[in-house]
Amino acid sequence: MTDTQPQTWVDGAAGSLYDVDNLPYAVVTDAAGTTPARVGVRIGEHVLDLGAAARALRAEWTPLLDVDRLNPLLAAGATTWAEVRAWVLDLLTDPGRREQAQAWLLPLAEVTCRLPFEVADYVDYYASEHHASNVGRILRPDSDPLFPNWKHLPVGYHGRAGSIVVSGTPVRRPSGQRKAPTEDLPTYGPSRRLDIEAELGFVVGRSVPLGERVPTSAYAETVFGVTGVNDWSARDIQAWEYVPLGPNLAKSFATSIGAWITPLVALDAARVPLPGQDDVPVLPYLREEGPSGYDIDVEVELNGTVVARPPYRSMYWSPAQMLAHLTVNGAALRVGDFYASGTISGPEKDQRGSFLELSWGGQEPFVAGGAERTFLEDGDEVVLRYTAPGARGRIGLGEVRGKILPTS
Repeated sequence: MTDTQPQTWVDGAAGSLYDVDNLPYAVVTDAAGTTPARVGVRIGEHVLDLGAAARALRAEWTPLLDVDRLNPLLAAGATTWAEVRAWVLDLLTDPGRREQAQAWLLPLAEVTCRLPFEVADYVDYYASEHHASNVGRILRPDSDPLFPNWKHLPVGYHGRAGSIVVSGTPVRRPSGQRKAPTEDLPTYGPSRRLDIEAELGFVVGRSVPLGERVPTSAYAETVFGVTGVNDWSARDIQAWEYVPLGPNLAKSFATSIGAWITPLVALDAARVPLPGQDDVPVLPYLREEGPSGYDIDVEVELNGTVVARPPYRSMYWSPAQMLAHLTVNGAALRVGDFYASGTISGPEKDQRGSFLELSWGGQEPFVAGGAERTFLEDGDEVVLRYTAPGARGRIGLGEVRGKILPTS
């Protein structure tokens, strides 16, 4: 992609992961969390206070930007998304704006990020063939790793929107019913097989009435942007409860998402073809034109040690297909709906996006910090980091951080 954007005047931002080809949004307050929250855009190691900028220059946009959630901006639609982005780009690149706009720059270290949007509904998919196949081999070693429906539709489940938390929020170990294969009856207690799932999430920015469907071609006008996701999973609780209706309490205790929402337009340079779908043709409503995957790299860190690097470019189902399937039955969309990709895993062992896979069901420990590990222990901290090609180089999609607290 040819880069025609001007250079930013913000010190240290040019050539960084957060140059003007990125410009992700967040909802910020001061470090102590005492000032009113408002929308901000990251540029280098600073945040441009869009609430203050709108009050001074664009009063008509204060209801969208001088607010404590992104939902009003999401609801404004794709035309307004483009107009706001162009305005922000001008503020950060026009030397004539520098003196005025510098007053609205906040050092990143001096802000606290809130949950960036009010989540309406949440759906989590299972879109990686490598992940689904690994899980099938671990849990059903004598059967086909994929169920017959898997290559015909994006498999997913409806999650709990109220359990979504922003990066940095501690996660308390859940309790529930567990039954190991060697036990005759279930017991109640803290999960012994607490896990992560490195995923990518998609933020819906428009409402669609009940009974209408969203085609794959309407993806870019429907989804505002993306963020990282850690779908914490209690594998022992999940193993006992999920037959025959799927995950429930094993997933609903917490799902962590990134504080920064990267607009889809910033990922134009990261578009790549899907790697599969040639052997099993999809139904017409799932077909797409052009590259529909993303070349996004993920890094999984456990207590300071990188243990996996899952590649999003290996995903079987695209985000546009997930959205089309979500609405093909006429299900409504609301501003702030959120859906996630499911675990991102590649073909290599060090590309597995869950500890269930990395430890092969707990049978093959992996090493982190010089110690053999399988599932999460109290006090563990997991950080997921995301980068992708941008118009000028690589861009950062932020991180998802969470520390495990003991059961209360």
